[in-house]
Amino acid sequence: MGKLDGKVCIVTGAARGIGAAIARAFHEEGATVVMTDLLEDQLHALAAELGQIAHLQDVAHEAGWQALVAQVEADFGRLDVLVNNAGFGWLRKVTQIALADWRRLMAVNLDGMFLGMKHAIPLMERSGGGAIVNMSSMYGTVGNSGTAAYCASKGGVTMLTKAVALECAEAGTGIRVNSIHPGYVRTPSVAETLNDEQQEALRILHPLGRLADPMEIARGVVFLASADASFMTGAELAVDGGFTAR
Repeated sequence: MGKLDGKVCIVTGAARGIGAAIARAFHEEGATVVMTDLLEDQLHALAAELGQIAHLQDVAHEAGWQALVAQVEADFGRLDVLVNNAGFGWLRKVTQIALADWRRLMAVNLDGMFLGMKHAIPLMERSGGGAIVNMSSMYGTVGNSGTAAYCASKGGVTMLTKAVALECAEAGTGIRVNSIHPGYVRTPSVAETLNDEQQEALRILHPLGRLADPMEIARGVVFLASADASFMTGAELAVDGGFTAR
């Protein structure tokens, strides 16, 4: 019996990297997974491989969230788990960031989480409760030179998660809301943008001496989404190889 048997789940940013690992892990645990992303070809290929549902979505657009949640309700009549995973970042000092670039990063990394919860919570409450997992970062709890925008967005995710967790608990919705905080992960984007020397510099930042595999993060998300974490809400789950223990 899978930990998510019979659960209807939305996973954003599911075409590759951590999101794809989450979708795969949820599938293995028996969930129905609605996978969303803007990378159409990769999204449809993975959804077809898993026998799950692909949905093109820009998480920064509210109308898209409204349409997605309405479609999930029409197709399945319920929603049990929302994983707000979509996000991105780049290396730029604060004096080098264009306002338009700042706003786009915030729109995806923070607005997308807000909009997802805003529109998913009513359906989840009608479904009898559930779990929301928001993808933060180790840089949602500690700062880092050159990633001011990313740190601001992920710090916002951390505190947004706590506030919404309290709202849901106090209202008796049966919805738990937690954040997960990865260290550096060996994803396609890391492999594509960083050379071996740069990846080695990241590796030694972690006391465990390596980057994470995406599935190691996905297993943490499965835990938070499942009944195994039934007494957790408003919590920060660090899966960072000891990075924030220093």
